Amino acid sequence: MRDLLAAGKWKEADQETRKVMLKAARRENEGWFTVESIENFPCDDLRTIDQLWVKYSQGHFGFSVQKKIWLEVGGEYGKVDYDTECKLGDRVGWRKGGSGEKEAWLQSVDLTFNKQAPIGHLPRVFVWWWGGWGVGSSLASRAVSCNL
Repeated sequence: MRDLLAAGKWKEADQETRKVMLKAARRENEGWFTVESIENFPCDDLRTIDQLWVKYSQGHFGFSVQKKIWLEVGGEYGKVDYDTECKLGDRVGWRKGGSGEKEAWLQSVDLTFNKQAPIGHLPRVFVWWWGGWGVGSSLASRAVSCNL
């Protein structure tokens, strides 16, 4: 992951981040995260991943960057809600269209994998919650509890 980030290969680094995180969370077989697996994600691993993203993007990307934005749009530690999730998605460019529309969420292939992307756009990790896929609030909340 470090080499991919250092080379500015953002798409590959995003994919590798997901793989590394699944391994750290012992969710490789499932291939996806639950809210609980994110809530228990090792802080040291999350901090290391975040520091790499922040360093190689010069502060443009990273979980701590997303956490800051999440707090700005009304995120609260321990509270994960769809409204705040949408506001985060709007700010970091994970959504297009009207607020509250499920169709407004971009697929991974539609993300911007360069530094012209909005601040906090990467990495993007999906979490299964409320019978659907969420994107950032669970990780932002974990970033708060890990003091990123």
